[in-house]
Amino acid sequence: MLIRIKDDFDIDKIISSGQCFRPCIVNSDDKIYTYRFITKDHVLYMNKTDKNDTYEISCSKKEWEDIWEDYFDLKLDYSSVRLSIRKEDRYMIECADCGNGIRILNQDKWEMLISFIISQRKSIPAIRSCVEKLCERYGKKIKTDRESVYLFPTPDKLINVSQDELSECGLGYRVGYIIDAVKKVYLGDIDLDLIADLDDESLYNELIKIKGVGTKVANCVMLFSYHRTGRAPVDVWIKRVIEEHYAGIDPFPSYKENAGIMQQYVFYHSINKKY
Repeated sequence: MLIRIKDDFDIDKIISSGQCFRPCIVNSDDKIYTYRFITKDHVLYMNKTDKNDTYEISCSKKEWEDIWEDYFDLKLDYSSVRLSIRKEDRYMIECADCGNGIRILNQDKWEMLISFIISQRKSIPAIRSCVEKLCERYGKKIKTDRESVYLFPTPDKLINVSQDELSECGLGYRVGYIIDAVKKVYLGDIDLDLIADLDDESLYNELIKIKGVGTKVANCVMLFSYHRTGRAPVDVWIKRVIEEHYAGIDPFPSYKENAGIMQQYVFYHSINKKY
Protein backbone atom coordinates (compact mmCIF):
# COMPACT_ATOMS: atom_id res chain seq x y z
CA MET A 1 0.00 0.00 0.00
CA LEU A 2 1.19 3.53 -0.78
CA ILE A 3 0.77 6.43 1.64
CA ARG A 4 1.66 10.12 1.46
CA ILE A 5 3.18 12.12 4.29
CA LYS A 6 3.28 15.77 3.31
CA ASP A 7 4.67 17.10 6.59
CA ASP A 8 8.28 16.79 7.84
CA PHE A 9 9.24 13.12 7.70
CA ASP A 10 12.72 11.68 7.29
CA ILE A 11 13.08 8.02 8.26
CA ASP A 12 16.87 8.09 8.45
CA LYS A 13 16.84 11.05 10.82
CA ILE A 14 14.10 9.54 12.95
CA ILE A 15 15.91 6.24 13.51
CA SER A 16 19.25 7.93 14.24
CA SER A 17 17.90 10.68 16.50
CA GLY A 18 18.51 8.82 19.77
CA GLN A 19 14.84 8.36 20.67
CA CYS A 20 14.46 4.75 19.46
CA PHE A 21 16.73 1.71 19.40
CA ARG A 22 14.98 -1.01 17.38
CA PRO A 23 13.93 0.63 14.08
CA CYS A 24 16.48 -0.19 11.41
CA ILE A 25 17.27 -0.85 7.75
CA VAL A 26 16.76 -4.56 7.10
CA ASN A 27 18.00 -4.82 3.54
CA SER A 28 19.26 -2.82 0.62
CA ASP A 29 18.67 -3.64 -3.03
CA ASP A 30 19.70 -1.25 -5.79
CA LYS A 31 19.68 1.60 -3.25
CA ILE A 32 16.06 0.88 -2.31
CA TYR A 33 16.04 0.66 1.47
CA THR A 34 13.54 -1.22 3.58
CA TYR A 35 13.00 0.21 7.06
CA ARG A 36 11.53 -1.89 9.86
CA PHE A 37 9.63 -0.58 12.86
CA ILE A 38 8.29 -2.69 15.73
CA THR A 39 5.85 -1.59 18.41
CA LYS A 40 4.36 -4.15 20.78
CA ASP A 41 3.32 -7.01 18.45
CA HIS A 42 3.08 -4.89 15.29
CA VAL A 43 5.80 -4.90 12.64
CA LEU A 44 5.94 -2.37 9.81
CA TYR A 45 8.16 -2.28 6.73
CA MET A 46 8.49 0.99 4.83
CA ASN A 47 10.19 1.88 1.54
CA LYS A 48 10.76 5.30 0.09
CA THR A 49 9.47 5.76 -3.44
CA ASP A 50 10.70 8.09 -6.16
CA LYS A 51 8.37 10.74 -4.79
CA ASN A 52 9.68 12.38 -1.63
CA ASP A 53 6.37 12.32 0.22
CA THR A 54 5.23 8.84 -0.85
CA TYR A 55 6.08 5.57 0.91
CA GLU A 56 5.26 1.93 0.38
CA ILE A 57 4.12 0.25 3.59
CA SER A 58 3.52 -3.38 4.49
CA CYS A 59 0.38 -3.02 6.61
CA SER A 60 -3.30 -2.54 5.86
CA LYS A 61 -4.98 0.85 5.76
CA LYS A 62 -6.76 0.06 9.02
CA GLU A 63 -3.54 -0.85 10.84
CA TRP A 64 -1.84 2.25 9.48
CA GLU A 65 -4.65 4.44 10.76
CA ASP A 66 -5.07 2.59 14.08
CA ILE A 67 -1.41 2.07 15.00
CA TRP A 68 1.18 3.78 12.86
CA GLU A 69 -0.31 7.24 12.32
CA ASP A 70 -0.19 7.75 16.08
CA TYR A 71 3.22 6.06 16.36
CA PHE A 72 4.69 8.59 13.90
CA ASP A 73 2.74 11.46 15.47
CA LEU A 74 1.24 12.39 12.12
CA LYS A 75 -1.50 14.57 13.59
CA LEU A 76 1.03 17.20 14.66
CA ASP A 77 2.27 19.70 12.07
CA TYR A 78 6.04 19.69 12.58
CA SER A 79 6.72 22.20 9.82
CA SER A 80 4.67 24.72 11.81
CA VAL A 81 6.63 23.85 14.94
CA ARG A 82 9.89 24.62 13.13
CA LEU A 83 8.53 27.89 11.80
CA SER A 84 7.50 28.92 15.33
CA ILE A 85 11.13 29.22 16.47
CA ARG A 86 11.98 32.78 17.43
CA LYS A 87 13.97 34.58 14.72
CA GLU A 88 16.56 35.72 17.23
CA ASP A 89 17.26 32.11 18.27
CA ARG A 90 19.54 31.47 15.31
CA TYR A 91 21.18 28.40 16.78
CA MET A 92 17.81 26.69 17.30
CA ILE A 93 16.85 27.51 13.72
CA GLU A 94 20.11 25.95 12.54
CA CYS A 95 19.39 22.81 14.59
CA ALA A 96 15.80 22.59 13.31
CA ASP A 97 17.01 22.90 9.73
CA CYS A 98 19.50 20.11 10.35
CA GLY A 99 16.87 17.92 12.05
CA ASN A 100 14.06 18.69 9.62
CA GLY A 101 12.16 15.41 9.27
CA ILE A 102 12.48 14.19 12.85
CA ARG A 103 9.23 13.36 14.57
CA ILE A 104 8.67 12.34 18.19
CA LEU A 105 7.59 8.70 18.05
CA ASN A 106 4.84 7.45 20.36
CA GLN A 107 6.55 4.29 21.52
CA ASP A 108 5.61 1.49 23.91
CA LYS A 109 5.84 2.67 27.52
CA TRP A 110 7.41 -0.50 28.89
CA GLU A 111 9.99 -0.71 26.11
CA MET A 112 10.98 2.92 26.61
CA LEU A 113 11.30 2.51 30.37
CA ILE A 114 13.72 -0.40 30.06
CA SER A 115 15.53 1.03 27.03
CA PHE A 116 16.31 4.33 28.71
CA ILE A 117 17.38 2.64 31.92
CA ILE A 118 19.83 0.73 29.73
CA SER A 119 20.86 3.94 27.94
CA GLN A 120 22.68 5.45 30.90
CA ARG A 121 26.34 6.07 30.04
CA LYS A 122 26.10 4.05 26.85
CA SER A 123 26.50 5.03 23.20
CA ILE A 124 23.55 4.58 20.85
CA PRO A 125 25.13 1.50 19.13
CA ALA A 126 25.79 -0.08 22.56
CA ILE A 127 22.20 0.57 23.65
CA ARG A 128 20.90 -1.02 20.45
CA SER A 129 23.08 -4.07 21.02
CA CYS A 130 21.84 -4.58 24.60
CA VAL A 131 18.21 -4.10 23.62
CA GLU A 132 18.49 -6.61 20.78
CA LYS A 133 20.17 -9.19 23.03
CA LEU A 134 17.34 -8.76 25.53
CA CYS A 135 14.75 -9.25 22.77
CA GLU A 136 16.47 -12.27 21.25
CA ARG A 137 16.82 -14.02 24.60
CA TYR A 138 13.46 -13.23 26.19
CA GLY A 139 11.14 -11.72 23.58
CA LYS A 140 8.46 -13.62 21.72
CA LYS A 141 9.57 -14.77 18.26
CA ILE A 142 7.12 -14.03 15.47
CA LYS A 143 7.24 -14.49 11.72
CA THR A 144 6.42 -11.83 9.18
CA ASP A 145 6.20 -12.51 5.45
CA ARG A 146 9.87 -11.44 5.21
CA GLU A 147 11.66 -12.70 8.30
CA SER A 148 11.47 -13.80 11.92
CA VAL A 149 11.67 -11.04 14.50
CA TYR A 150 11.69 -10.85 18.28
CA LEU A 151 9.29 -8.64 20.17
CA PHE A 152 10.39 -6.64 23.19
CA PRO A 153 10.09 -8.90 26.26
CA THR A 154 7.13 -8.19 28.52
CA PRO A 155 7.46 -8.03 32.34
CA ASP A 156 6.08 -11.57 32.72
CA LYS A 157 8.89 -12.87 30.48
CA LEU A 158 11.53 -11.18 32.64
CA ILE A 159 10.16 -11.66 36.16
CA ASN A 160 11.98 -14.96 36.71
CA VAL A 161 15.19 -14.06 34.88
CA SER A 162 18.18 -14.01 37.22
CA GLN A 163 20.64 -11.20 37.67
CA ASP A 164 23.41 -13.33 36.16
CA GLU A 165 21.31 -14.09 33.08
CA LEU A 166 20.50 -10.42 32.54
CA SER A 167 24.16 -9.55 32.94
CA GLU A 168 24.91 -11.66 29.87
CA CYS A 169 23.04 -9.03 27.82
CA GLY A 170 25.77 -6.50 28.60
CA LEU A 171 23.65 -4.49 31.02
CA GLY A 172 26.33 -3.97 33.66
CA TYR A 173 25.31 -2.05 36.77
CA ARG A 174 21.88 -1.42 35.23
CA VAL A 175 20.78 -5.01 35.95
CA GLY A 176 19.54 -4.13 39.43
CA TYR A 177 17.56 -1.21 38.04
CA ILE A 178 15.91 -3.41 35.43
CA ILE A 179 15.03 -6.06 38.00
CA ASP A 180 13.40 -3.36 40.15
CA ALA A 181 11.42 -2.04 37.15
CA VAL A 182 10.28 -5.55 36.22
CA LYS A 183 9.08 -6.26 39.75
CA LYS A 184 7.27 -2.95 40.19
CA VAL A 185 5.44 -3.23 36.86
CA TYR A 186 4.75 -6.97 37.07
CA LEU A 187 3.36 -6.73 40.61
CA GLY A 188 1.28 -3.68 39.75
CA ASP A 189 3.09 -1.25 42.03
CA ILE A 190 3.32 0.98 38.95
CA ASP A 191 0.75 0.76 36.16
CA LEU A 192 2.40 2.38 33.16
CA ASP A 193 -0.91 2.81 31.35
CA LEU A 194 -2.85 4.13 34.34
CA ILE A 195 -0.31 6.81 35.16
CA ALA A 196 -0.67 8.16 31.62
CA ASP A 197 -3.65 10.16 32.90
CA LEU A 198 -1.52 12.05 35.43
CA ASP A 199 -0.20 15.57 34.92
CA ASP A 200 3.47 15.97 34.07
CA GLU A 201 4.81 16.38 37.58
CA SER A 202 2.76 13.52 39.01
CA LEU A 203 3.81 11.26 36.14
CA TYR A 204 7.44 12.21 36.70
CA ASN A 205 7.15 11.46 40.42
CA GLU A 206 5.73 8.01 39.69
CA LEU A 207 8.49 7.13 37.24
CA ILE A 208 11.33 8.13 39.56
CA LYS A 209 10.06 5.62 42.13
CA ILE A 210 11.85 3.03 39.99
CA LYS A 211 15.51 2.51 40.84
CA GLY A 212 17.81 4.03 38.26
CA VAL A 213 15.18 6.39 36.89
CA GLY A 214 16.41 9.91 37.47
CA THR A 215 15.52 13.19 35.84
CA LYS A 216 17.00 12.46 32.41
CA VAL A 217 15.58 8.93 32.08
CA ALA A 218 12.16 9.98 33.38
CA ASN A 219 11.99 12.86 30.91
CA CYS A 220 13.02 10.57 28.05
CA VAL A 221 10.28 8.09 28.93
CA MET A 222 7.75 10.92 29.24
CA LEU A 223 8.73 12.45 25.90
CA PHE A 224 9.09 9.30 23.81
CA SER A 225 6.23 7.19 25.11
CA TYR A 226 3.78 9.52 26.90
CA HIS A 227 4.08 12.28 24.28
CA ARG A 228 4.83 14.91 26.90
CA THR A 229 6.49 17.17 24.34
CA GLY A 230 7.03 19.86 26.93
CA ARG A 231 9.76 17.72 28.53
CA ALA A 232 13.31 18.27 27.27
CA PRO A 233 15.78 15.65 28.55
CA VAL A 234 19.23 17.04 29.34
CA ASP A 235 22.30 14.86 28.77
CA VAL A 236 25.97 15.73 28.24
CA TRP A 237 25.32 16.86 24.66
CA ILE A 238 22.49 19.17 25.64
CA LYS A 239 24.42 20.51 28.65
CA ARG A 240 27.27 21.45 26.32
CA VAL A 241 24.89 23.28 23.99
CA ILE A 242 23.33 25.20 26.88
CA GLU A 243 26.75 26.30 28.10
CA GLU A 244 28.27 27.13 24.72
CA HIS A 245 25.33 28.59 22.84
CA TYR A 246 22.99 29.91 25.54
CA ALA A 247 25.40 31.20 28.20
CA GLY A 248 24.27 28.51 30.63
CA ILE A 249 20.59 29.45 30.43
CA ASP A 250 18.33 26.55 29.43
CA PRO A 251 16.41 27.68 26.31
CA PHE A 252 13.96 24.80 26.16
CA PRO A 253 11.35 25.86 28.75
CA SER A 254 10.67 28.97 26.67
CA TYR A 255 9.36 26.71 23.91
CA LYS A 256 6.72 25.30 26.26
CA GLU A 257 4.83 22.36 24.69
CA ASN A 258 7.43 22.13 21.90
CA ALA A 259 10.46 21.96 24.20
CA GLY A 260 11.01 18.24 23.63
CA ILE A 261 10.84 18.64 19.87
CA MET A 262 13.46 21.39 20.05
CA GLN A 263 15.59 19.13 22.21
CA GLN A 264 15.52 16.47 19.50
CA TYR A 265 16.60 18.97 16.86
CA VAL A 266 19.48 20.12 19.05
CA PHE A 267 20.53 16.59 19.99
CA TYR A 268 20.50 15.41 16.38
CA HIS A 269 22.50 18.47 15.29
CA SER A 270 24.99 17.89 18.11
CA ILE A 271 25.73 14.23 17.32
CA ASN A 272 25.97 14.89 13.59
CA LYS A 273 27.97 18.14 13.69
CA LYS A 274 30.52 17.60 16.39
CA TYR A 275 32.29 20.46 18.10
